[in-house]
Amino acid sequence: MSQNTDAKENSSYYVLLGLHPSASVIDIRRAYRELSKHYHPDTTKLSTEIATIKFQELNQAYATLSNPERRIAYDYLIGYSRIAVIQAPSYLDRPNFTKSSAYLDPTDRPLSAGEIFAVFILGLTFVGCLILAFALSLIRGDTWQPISTIELQIVTQQFTIAVNVALQALSNF
Repeated sequence: MSQNTDAKENSSYYVLLGLHPSASVIDIRRAYRELSKHYHPDTTKLSTEIATIKFQELNQAYATLSNPERRIAYDYLIGYSRIAVIQAPSYLDRPNFTKSSAYLDPTDRPLSAGEIFAVFILGLTFVGCLILAFALSLIRGDTWQPISTIELQIVTQQFTIAVNVALQALSNF
């Protein structure tokens, strides 16, 4: 037999069991048991020849679909894929694209209460570390070296920038 003939015969496995290709193993087993009772040559009212042929087809379908490796190969043969295909949202092809969100940038959003608390704790920790460093330097008796005017200007500029960034972040709340 050619491969196309085999594919046509095999493509009826799900139809033979009365199932969709996405059926679970339990559904396959349940359908097989029900149909095997109906088509078994010893329990059916059909002629023995027809019942035997139907029962053999049923057994072949169940043997293929109950084995995971054979089922994957069979699904590939009939062109059924269990892998979900990701498709672009339908609203992307419209010329006037508008987002449903009120924010233009998903990262530009107000901070939650937990995030505000975390920033507060970080600031508190930073201030505590500065106080601890200052206290330790006083206890050890370290001398302070006077800094030049240029160094003072640089430190002042950096401090001003840091304060402005912090104020801007707080104003976004």
